[in-house]
Amino acid sequence: MTQATSAKAWIQTRHGGRFNLLDPGARDIHYKDIAASLSKLCRFTGHVSEFYSVAQHSVLVSLLVPPDDALWGLMHDAAEAYLGDIATPLKNLLPDYKAIEARVEACVFAAEGLTGSMPPSVKQADLRLLAAEKLALLPGSEEWELLAGVRPAPFAITPCWSPQHAEEMFIRRYDFLWR
Repeated sequence: MTQATSAKAWIQTRHGGRFNLLDPGARDIHYKDIAASLSKLCRFTGHVSEFYSVAQHSVLVSLLVPPDDALWGLMHDAAEAYLGDIATPLKNLLPDYKAIEARVEACVFAAEGLTGSMPPSVKQADLRLLAAEKLALLPGSEEWELLAGVRPAPFAITPCWSPQHAEEMFIRRYDFLWR
């Protein structure tokens, strides 16, 4: 990567920051930017019956995991605030994207003091919530191999959070976890 390429690979964040996609820095990560962006990103690339944000999904994942893993749960999709929510089948076709996503995830996790690997409880909660979301938001869709044997999360998914409410709930959850 040349310096000229890196200089052109940035986005403006909601609160006035500049985030370099190829050379992310922890100083460029702010949870309020993450909350603002994820609250406006729709799950399933928008192929749902009603708007349901990545922020709402993230808050729910953080509530499904053990308390010690809750910040991991809240931040598990935070890279999407900077990269967008790209469907997993497309991500799997884009190795360069996956490398960029890994760098951004590592940067976000480091900025939040999350060290080591993501706890298995987060991936399990993410899958359980995905199973519940599929039932609620994509009724009648075919079975997904990824969800074979996965027990859905134990609560109903109601896509009733507006983007403003989802942003507020994400921030509240974050602030609660940092008390």
